[in-house]
Amino acid sequence: MKKVFKYAKNVYSEFQKDNVPLLGAAQAYYYLLAIFPLAILLLSILPYLNISTEQAMNFMRDALPGGTASLIEDNIIELIQTPNGGLLTVGILGTLWSASNGVNAFIQSSNIAYDVEETRSFIKVRLISIFLTLGMIITIAVALALPIFGEVIISMVSSFLGLPEQTVIVFQVLRWVISIVVMVLSLMALYHFAPNKTFPFKEIVPGAIAAAVLWQLVSLAFSFYVSNFANYSATYGSLGGVIILMLWFFITGIILMVGAEINVIRHRRKKRKARAA
Repeated sequence: MKKVFKYAKNVYSEFQKDNVPLLGAAQAYYYLLAIFPLAILLLSILPYLNISTEQAMNFMRDALPGGTASLIEDNIIELIQTPNGGLLTVGILGTLWSASNGVNAFIQSSNIAYDVEETRSFIKVRLISIFLTLGMIITIAVALALPIFGEVIISMVSSFLGLPEQTVIVFQVLRWVISIVVMVLSLMALYHFAPNKTFPFKEIVPGAIAAAVLWQLVSLAFSFYVSNFANYSATYGSLGGVIILMLWFFITGIILMVGAEINVIRHRRKKRKARAA
């Protein structure tokens, strides 16, 4: 237990030294700029998947913190009812560029956490950002779709194959496990490739797991808080949804940095042990 407290104290010390809230705020700004082209891209695909407007809106309400889905409700209805291949093409290009700016912000933040300077070329950093952005898009789709649409998918498979009840329960658990595993793998890629310092994958597992679990728990708690206690619409009016989204991105940025700090401390401890040996 003493080791756990000491580890937590080291993480908090790095948290203060690197001014993690400021880094989280910087990331939140770029994530906000990226979310709308990303949503447009994903929603542009929906007309070809035979998904109704109500299903899409329910998905957005479940996936996003309370009140923010209404910000793009009109866009959802228009995109589903009017397929637009040109918008899909433009959306892909716009999303990759805009969302890679968000990952770029994380790259700079992780360099600060890892105490390294950026010496890679602009093109290399941008290509890494785009590559990681594609991975994050897939992760977000799986992490959100499995818990939300998993029930529907399992019911369809069960009725078609006649699966026993025990197997259905296993699949119910697996949809959450797979969601977290995919998120951990994506975070491992983020922590491995983003900073200008390469850590072995086995050294970044603790930070990735901690960030994935924290993000799931904090997102659920934040959504519950916004839905039941906070009334941002009464205070900020039509901007309430934007404020909620910014807070969510801010929390996400901080959690990602906490995972990075855990990896840094683990790496330093292993180096000290290697020198002592």
